[in-house]
Amino acid sequence: MGTSTRWAGPKGDRWSSAAKQLARWRDDSRDADQRLEEIAADHLSTLHETLRGDQSAFGLYDTACAAGERLAVVLGSLAAGGAESEDALVARLISEVGGDGGTLADAAVRRGVAAAVRDVRDRHPELDDAMGGGAAAGGFAWDILCDLYQVFFADMVAEFLRSVVAEHIKLAVPVLVVTDPEGRIADWVAGKVVDLVPNPCEESAEATDLADAVGTAQSVVGAVQDPSAALPKIAASLVPRAVGKALGLITEEITGEEGAVA
Repeated sequence: MGTSTRWAGPKGDRWSSAAKQLARWRDDSRDADQRLEEIAADHLSTLHETLRGDQSAFGLYDTACAAGERLAVVLGSLAAGGAESEDALVARLISEVGGDGGTLADAAVRRGVAAAVRDVRDRHPELDDAMGGGAAAGGFAWDILCDLYQVFFADMVAEFLRSVVAEHIKLAVPVLVVTDPEGRIADWVAGKVVDLVPNPCEESAEATDLADAVGTAQSVVGAVQDPSAALPKIAASLVPRAVGKALGLITEEITGEEGAVA
């Protein structure tokens, strides 16, 4: 899957089935929206099934973990200062979080970073004045940064599947390009995955409440009066779970217990 040759998309019966469903989809059909959601769900479940069978598939797990660890470090500096323009923020995060690798997983991380900034800005319209007007005196509030962390992992998965769908369309049904099903599928996937990813701010609050009962929490939340010190550590500690959840390696069973990353 190097950058010198065109990628034809993932292989296997499940992926072929998902591609065939997409090839049969038509934007002007009566149930087009519902069918596209079903196709999106099938692509997401196929990705999760593939990764549960082979955690190293596409290099997604290791790449996402490395990017998540870098993002956790960057969050602290963004909280301390440098609420920049949107373009400058995206460029900084792509450089410091996205890395310079040439795999599809690396590309998904970089596109996921850019998408996460857009999505968080939509969630927090109060950022328009600050980022639109250039660098602000203070840094980002932690609720914004925790949302950025959470949304990033969802958008990374969505952007990877956007690439998969785009290749299916180019190879099989180029007429669908004008209807942008890959963009709509990516939006659906991101919306589903984001709720699976732990939020560092919420985890910090829960850990603080349980600190007396869970001794190991003390080392993480001991600096609760200084969230800029505590929350990057919490974010870093959550990376394996965030990636595991986003990639379907950690699943919630009916009993409520979580499966472990293989």
